[in-house]
Amino acid sequence: MDIQILLAQVEATDAFGELAPPMQIAILLGALSFATAALVSLTAFTRIIIVLSFVRRALSTTEIPPNQVMLGLSFFLTLFVMAPTLEAINTRGVQPYLAAQQSEGTTPEFGVTELVTVSTEEIRRFMTVHTRGNDLQLFVDLANLPETSIADETPLKVLIPAFIISELKTAFIMGFCIYIPFLLIDLVISTILMSLGMMMMPPVIVSTPCKLLLFVLVDGWQLISKALVSSFVI
Repeated sequence: MDIQILLAQVEATDAFGELAPPMQIAILLGALSFATAALVSLTAFTRIIIVLSFVRRALSTTEIPPNQVMLGLSFFLTLFVMAPTLEAINTRGVQPYLAAQQSEGTTPEFGVTELVTVSTEEIRRFMTVHTRGNDLQLFVDLANLPETSIADETPLKVLIPAFIISELKTAFIMGFCIYIPFLLIDLVISTILMSLGMMMMPPVIVSTPCKLLLFVLVDGWQLISKALVSSFVI
């Protein structure tokens, strides 16, 4: 990859260390922004946050739980799901890199380029497993790439968008399945109010407590968390 060549050149010339402190800070802030985009695009975060948003919407509680709680739960569920991948990156990449930096040799055998390569391989493996074949084939065709049956040869520029739309589809399917029981409650409550002649009363006033009671009785948050984590188990 071009970025690996660029990192190798930067590592060899120590260009980052020669920059002025304001430029170093600007580069670090840009890297943090890229890390946020990577969290959303390359991990399980997209599926988890969308499904949790569907749950909140289905319960008719648009502000409960608050956005901060939803993001926090999504983040730590993402860490839980991505734990095997992160452990592999740490074992194969981070630890050898740290050991190489502490070695007395003048030229470390395991540098930033190797660390990025290992991290890319592990992330690629995760995305490949959870990407639908038809979604991957779509972007292979759009990129005019030759037909290949080896997923490891698929460029990241093709694999990443295929993974994202595959996650979106999975999240919407799960959200639809979650939405149906609560929609039935809304219909039943609306029918009952109509039969009682209470047409002026908004059905959501009565259906929301009923949906919350049902969600609590079935231990909804546990079921949702279990379903989300299980959906990533192969």
